[in-house]
Amino acid sequence: MGDFKTLLHEALRIICLKADLRQSLFGQHIVSDVVLKSLSSFMADKNPNKPLVLSFHGTTGTGKNHVAKIIARNIYKKGENSKHVHTFISEHHFPNREHSHIYSAYLKKLILEKVYWFPQSMFIFDEMDKMNPQLINTIKPFLDYNARVDGVSFHNAIFIFLSNAGGNVINNMALDFWREGKEREELWMNSKELETKISQNIFNDKNSGFLHSSIIDHHLVDHYIPFLPLELRHVRQCAMAEMVHLNITLNTDLADKVAREMPFFPQEEKVFAVKGCKSVRQKLVLYADE
Repeated sequence: MGDFKTLLHEALRIICLKADLRQSLFGQHIVSDVVLKSLSSFMADKNPNKPLVLSFHGTTGTGKNHVAKIIARNIYKKGENSKHVHTFISEHHFPNREHSHIYSAYLKKLILEKVYWFPQSMFIFDEMDKMNPQLINTIKPFLDYNARVDGVSFHNAIFIFLSNAGGNVINNMALDFWREGKEREELWMNSKELETKISQNIFNDKNSGFLHSSIIDHHLVDHYIPFLPLELRHVRQCAMAEMVHLNITLNTDLADKVAREMPFFPQEEKVFAVKGCKSVRQKLVLYADE
């Protein structure tokens, strides 16, 4: 009976995750597909051989933090505020490179303790491309196949890396698709190619902490997930969603005005939003009372 209840609970969480992604994530069909399938498979596996490791890549405002929050709120009752969800922002939590050995010891102790007490803990690392390679290598043993660190199993933990690395590669591929007259949604068929290009781009970026760590060449990341640049229609959808959040009466004209106020690139075609959905809420607040 206990196993049945657990399976039912897991199934309900996945159903809720699917609905949440559909309702609150815009323009990211590859993300929705890969996140849903990888989480479904991982949570259904009673004995995974490694923790789930997802690496989100894309330029600012495309929804990387947003999706991490969606995952958290559908797995844990209190979402990102759960005591089992741990978020680290590279330049905030680990600002001084000369203190890397202190951060490294702290990070190792914290991860070990959290997973010891709650095996299904989730760790989110933002600005991963700016993180000191020494810290990334501190995380590595927890991600490995059949990982047991100091007697603690990490098979049921989830690690999510957020990074701008590979963002330009993703943008250029999306722009090439648009210029060829192809539908954005067709790009999922090239997601493997995108994944390869992202990992190659990270590996060749001399400024990326990823490059100097052993996570990539040891193939410990399960999925490199590309976040595509957003179009005008997606920014409109973000504006409508923010109206609901801010208890503003739904207004398609206002959503269109906010979306069109955003900067777009390339300079001539103006296809993709430079900042994605970032600052949509702030723009709405400005225009809502006019």
